[in-house]
Amino acid sequence: MWVGFARVSTREQDLNNQLEALRQSGCEKTIHGKHSGSSEENDGKLAELVSFVREGDVVVVTKLDRLGRSLKMILQTLEDIHDKGAMLKTLDGSIDTSQQTPFSKAMVSLIGTFAELERNLIVSRTTEGREAAKKKGVKFGRKPSLSEEEQLQALQKLRTGQSVRATAKEFGVTRQTLYRVLKRFPREGVKGRPGSS
Repeated sequence: MWVGFARVSTREQDLNNQLEALRQSGCEKTIHGKHSGSSEENDGKLAELVSFVREGDVVVVTKLDRLGRSLKMILQTLEDIHDKGAMLKTLDGSIDTSQQTPFSKAMVSLIGTFAELERNLIVSRTTEGREAAKKKGVKFGRKPSLSEEEQLQALQKLRTGQSVRATAKEFGVTRQTLYRVLKRFPREGVKGRPGSS
């Protein structure tokens, strides 16, 4: 069975053109989303396609990029289709694994190569972006439970005799949070601190 799959990623793209091309190609069934082209809906329809196809089926799309938002996703979908014993054919002629020709095998290999390149580029850009942000003073990680001003206010209360338990309750933090703050300051004179009188 020839199973068509149509997908749009923006409102400007026309789903009807894809559906008509798939119908004329001889698809007996076509799976598609709505004209909105939301990523969640497209991903759900893609999963429906992979679940539907059976051994010997041919999945037909107008272009290879209809199978996903990235090369990695396209390659994963292609592998899922092949794992089900089905094949893939694009109407623009870029790939046709139903023929198992040397060209189609080379195209699948190239897709894998470019998917790996895309992943490496994303990792590289992310790393470079973090390093540039750090140089500008941007701090990463969990935001402190207490601001610098709140830490000083809490320390003042502790030094004037308020217990760690009461101070933690007042500021809405755990006692461990206050103990970490106290490591930055002298230990004496804090009521309720481990090791104090």
